[in-house]
Amino acid sequence: MRRISIFIFWLIGWKAIESPPAGIDKAILLVAPHTSNWDFVMGRLYAWITRNPVRFLIKKELYIWPLGGLIDKLGGVPVDRKKSGNLVDAVAGLFDNYDQIYIAITPEGTRKLSYEWKKGFYFIAKKAKVPILLSYIDYKKKVVGMGKPFTVSGDYDSDIKKIKEFYKDKSAKFPELYCLSPENIKE
Repeated sequence: MRRISIFIFWLIGWKAIESPPAGIDKAILLVAPHTSNWDFVMGRLYAWITRNPVRFLIKKELYIWPLGGLIDKLGGVPVDRKKSGNLVDAVAGLFDNYDQIYIAITPEGTRKLSYEWKKGFYFIAKKAKVPILLSYIDYKKKVVGMGKPFTVSGDYDSDIKKIKEFYKDKSAKFPELYCLSPENIKE
């Protein structure tokens, strides 16, 4: 799949840049902006190109035949959103089951415009004691990549400001649906 993914990126004029640093086997892979279903396609191709061990959370209701097998091959991890319990604990516990795993999470939680990012990714990273890899899909520059690993300090408000600062210059496929697009920034 790696060669095919490289070819597709070349064909459509995209580049995969900034792979994660060596030695990081487990991490939360924070993916933003997220305004289109194409984000999944571009992110999956990037993961194959860079050979990243990416898994993503998906509602278990979609894990039915014949989709279940395909979702599993693409890196899906079923999540029961209706079951009572703590999703943060359950996802943090996944890190114990793998030697290498990056769990991809979109902080917006939706492809619609949302000014409030979900906090779960932060608390999963904190509980699992793994870094957050700030990854992005920039449609204006036609690149998929990531910044330096981010280690949570425990001060959510301070950390989220730093994380959002990283994403301010990234361009979504649909900028009007991205809270950090210049036209959507609230002063």
